[in-house]
Amino acid sequence: MERFLEAFWDTSSVSGRLVTSVVLIVLAVVVAAVAGRLATLRVSDTSNRYYLRKAVHYLTVVALLLALALLWRPFAGRIGLVVGLLGVGLALALQEVIGAFAGWIAILTGRQFRVGDRIQMCEVRGDVLDITPLRTRILESGSSTDPESWIRGRQYTGRVVSLSNRFVFCTPVYNSSTVLDHLWDELTFPIPYQADWHLAERILCEEAQNISSTAEARNAIAQMRHRYPVAEAEVDARVFVRATPNWVELSARFVVPVRAARQVKDQVTRRVLDRFAENGIRVASATQDITVHTPEAPEAVINRADRR
Repeated sequence: MERFLEAFWDTSSVSGRLVTSVVLIVLAVVVAAVAGRLATLRVSDTSNRYYLRKAVHYLTVVALLLALALLWRPFAGRIGLVVGLLGVGLALALQEVIGAFAGWIAILTGRQFRVGDRIQMCEVRGDVLDITPLRTRILESGSSTDPESWIRGRQYTGRVVSLSNRFVFCTPVYNSSTVLDHLWDELTFPIPYQADWHLAERILCEEAQNISSTAEARNAIAQMRHRYPVAEAEVDARVFVRATPNWVELSARFVVPVRAARQVKDQVTRRVLDRFAENGIRVASATQDITVHTPEAPEAVINRADRR
């Protein structure tokens, strides 16, 4: 026992350092196990217990590495070289973390978005739930153009997506609510040339004017022009007519609140279709009606001739 203690305290020889290193490693394992259990005694949540235990283990490993570095002193007298190599290694290993932290600073100082804004970044659409120094959490909303989205509209899918903040430097960030909180939306109907498309245009224009948030959007644009030198934007509901080889295409443009776009479009579509049906206006389609006449049997033709 005395020899073991002498070897443990002897840090001048290689054998003494080996014995000390083994003792430190065993001691670190025991401390990590005991400290992990003691730290989670009063924590009931399973997830919190897991992460707390992992944090204790990581801290123990860091303390062990520092103790071994002080024990062996492999670069004694070359502290500048050690610091330089350590800095280069950390920069290479943590470049994603450094980029994410820089992106967090850019988000806060540049006001690209804030919690509650509806944004699109890296093909992810939704409302910002949280902005941490490394990641931005988004409550995802669906899309009618994304084939991987099972929600065919701008409504929540239920998933929470975490994105690294570094993407603000390399991908576009679309913010739909930071300035206007309104969107220009369109509703298109193909009308046959044989139908009264002038009446259809009036119906579509009336319903678009009734549903459009023109006054709110005009006030929002006026406030925006106090901050940015932008031109006056047209917010009145309008219907645009385009002639195609198959039908007359009527496109109604109107302004809707960002988070109510799908509900508003549903309401105006129902009203327009009801009024079209009341006035005998049908919506054109690319389908064709084909009538098939079956040939008569020869016996039926002979019988018809005999009767004559």
